[in-house]
Amino acid sequence: MARNTQVVADHNAPQITQILAQFVATHPSRGWSDAVDHEAHRTFMNWLGCAVGATHHEAADAALAAVNMLQPAAQASVLGRTEKVDMASAALLNGITSHTFDFDDTHLKTIIHPAGPVASAVLAMAEHIGNTTGNELRVSGRDMIDALVLGIDVSCRVGNAMYPDHYDRGWHITGSTGTLGAAAACARLLKLDVQQTAMALGIAASQPVGMREQFGTMTKPFHPGAAARAGLMSALLASKGYTASPKALEAPRGMMQTVSTKNDWSEITHELGQRFEISFNSYKPFACGIVIHPSIDACAQLRLQGVTPDQIERIELKVHSLVLELTGKKEPQDGLQAKFSVYHGCAAGLTFGYAAEEEFSDEIVNRADMVALRRKVVATVDDSIDEASADVTAVLLDGRRVHVFVEHAIGSLQNPMTDAQLEAKFHGMSDEILGAAQTSALISACWSIGNAADASQVVALATPEKK
Repeated sequence: MARNTQVVADHNAPQITQILAQFVATHPSRGWSDAVDHEAHRTFMNWLGCAVGATHHEAADAALAAVNMLQPAAQASVLGRTEKVDMASAALLNGITSHTFDFDDTHLKTIIHPAGPVASAVLAMAEHIGNTTGNELRVSGRDMIDALVLGIDVSCRVGNAMYPDHYDRGWHITGSTGTLGAAAACARLLKLDVQQTAMALGIAASQPVGMREQFGTMTKPFHPGAAARAGLMSALLASKGYTASPKALEAPRGMMQTVSTKNDWSEITHELGQRFEISFNSYKPFACGIVIHPSIDACAQLRLQGVTPDQIERIELKVHSLVLELTGKKEPQDGLQAKFSVYHGCAAGLTFGYAAEEEFSDEIVNRADMVALRRKVVATVDDSIDEASADVTAVLLDGRRVHVFVEHAIGSLQNPMTDAQLEAKFHGMSDEILGAAQTSALISACWSIGNAADASQVVALATPEKK
């Protein structure tokens, strides 16, 4: 029986798989500016703090329990814990914890959280390689930073080419492109040649992971973890001669044209090796979906102006339609759901003046005063407002109206977090797990990792003392 197999496809796409493989395998070490290199260190430190901070979350406990049923070899560490597992499972677990708080980095052009898949894969692989007796490979901190920059460039450039169509179809772009970034980074770490790197990318191209339906559940942070594991395994397979299509990314029925009708190939090829996407990374001051941040910032500013929850008749919130599409949960039942509730974000901003992980705990989310306050938030769509902005008016019981418009929230590229603020954020997540002194030492190690002889030196500092 005949089938209609018409596909609107680009049969003349450039050889994207080969172009990216050539770039990853041959780009010179530290072949970028000091500013890019500093951003790579900021990215690594922020990722590591997030991974340590969430290590005892129930999602991490459940994932580790499942992994342990496989009786994994002790090859690499679960950050913030004393357990060791095989390196693929370490990539999975550390990828999960780095995204569990929704406190990780964001490439704002695509809403990709790039470090989770890439850093989780390369650190697990680096630790195992460094601990393997007689292994000719040795992974320096510079090797790892190089792999991080190049892997993130691959995932974000592919994301640039497909966004927003790919995301609008329901794909969680962090997982789907993160698999490619992790594969590229691990291929670089293993010093694979161009052909082997192309095979690693090709294998990874058959493993895009993550659907937006899972937002607000434990499976959302599973996506970067699964991407890290898949990318690591793709590079290992390629290193042993496993093959894939040399056109796995760009072919009419390859990954990119299968999962997106928009494929702007120039987003991948333009200024490749000259402009690095890690330069456009941003870091979250608030532990929730990035599009909520302007609303939290605005409500925190209302608080600084003397507005208190007991004065509120209603909060009039105007935002872009994407904000309510992604974070329109009016009655979140737990902390994971609240991370996708702009209503809870507004209540937290006005009540506390900030919204770190504690403000998204189940206890606070279900606290009577928080439930009452978020029910006073009246949100309306105004697509003349940028998705990175928010217009908030507090209507008070005495009739006064106090207005705040946030064009660029703290943490955005236009209003970035400082190094000192990133360190304070790290302490807030890690001190209870590692202690303040060990956390300070770990932060120092992150800043200097590019000069370290052994990339895995940070792992010991990210491991709590056994009691």
